[in-house]
Amino acid sequence: MRRTVAVVGLLAAAVGGGGGVQPLAAQRYWKNIGTPYVYFSTVDGLWLAGYFSQFSPIGPEERPEPNRAALLFNAGASTRGSRFLSIDAQAPAYWEGWRAGLTLLAARENRLGYFGVGNDARYIADSTTGRSHFYQVSRTHYSARLTVQRRVVGPLRVLAGGMVDHTDFRDLPGGTAFGRDLAAGVIDSTRIPFTDRVVRAGLVLDTRDREVTPHRGVMLEALYASGNGYTRTTASARALVHPFERLVLAGRVAAERTTGAPPLASQYTMESSEQPYIAVGGYRSLRGYYDARFVGPGKLLGGLEGRVTLLALPTLLEVQLVGFYEAGRVFATGESVRLTTAGLHKSGGIELAMHFQRNSLLVVGWGKGSDGSQLLFGTTWSY
Repeated sequence: MRRTVAVVGLLAAAVGGGGGVQPLAAQRYWKNIGTPYVYFSTVDGLWLAGYFSQFSPIGPEERPEPNRAALLFNAGASTRGSRFLSIDAQAPAYWEGWRAGLTLLAARENRLGYFGVGNDARYIADSTTGRSHFYQVSRTHYSARLTVQRRVVGPLRVLAGGMVDHTDFRDLPGGTAFGRDLAAGVIDSTRIPFTDRVVRAGLVLDTRDREVTPHRGVMLEALYASGNGYTRTTASARALVHPFERLVLAGRVAAERTTGAPPLASQYTMESSEQPYIAVGGYRSLRGYYDARFVGPGKLLGGLEGRVTLLALPTLLEVQLVGFYEAGRVFATGESVRLTTAGLHKSGGIELAMHFQRNSLLVVGWGKGSDGSQLLFGTTWSY
């Protein structure tokens, strides 16, 4: 539910970036970078945040990973009660054939979307009259997530991992859809708050030329996760082609099936080999809709993008104009998750993407769905 309308801050090279002469590949060394920044969101108000990173660059050789290893600290707080603190240790290329990551997160989204459960959850503008939080809920969660991957052959990797996550939801004042559904038993109140212990396994095939700012390649994921009282299976395919010098075409199809008794906390997110993301609705899943616009145990996503290069300064800056069209839906408990055109919620829009040096990306744009339009902001590609 992030509608960012302004960004003010110091644009610095992201993890793995950095100019200047690099030492030989065999000479592993460490650099650091950090900066405060501020931005404004129509949902969360004014944010004051900052990050610090200690990282080991790849060196002069061409590899898809953004760095050998990195330790990142991120923190921020908004004027409307949202806040986050994360410590992220990633080693995508420090040991040949292996990659590992550990993420510790404490966050509160004080204006997260809640419109009801199910693919037909309605948005009625008049419901917000005099009740500014009607379609919002406050979510607090603390998590520790470990992922280890081992290359099997070529670009194919096997994945194993685990996560401990504690999630709580708090009703906001003034009467809300969340409070209504909680009182009616639509939401299982015995699983709020909820502590989840998850084990994960899967296969990842990744042929992208670069992981942060790719121009060609595919990424296929087949994942299985077992949580507290439920299991979920996730499959996704991302592909990029570079038919002309100034054009990149990208596409994504993803589906997730959950069995057992998934709590509301798990229904808010979709798994990936990297980090789970809010779906369906929001920058990572269905642009043009509020975050978590549609909530359910089963999910289907699809999208297409065209990225046209407007300006290219090798190793320094690339500016791209992006047009996108995507669709998605959720499935109810017991409903078969399938490829279908029925019940899809669709959106389209335009973005401006700026790559700084090798691994920095800033995306701003506009998307429109059936509920209206959203301003967009991201520091990664949507997919």
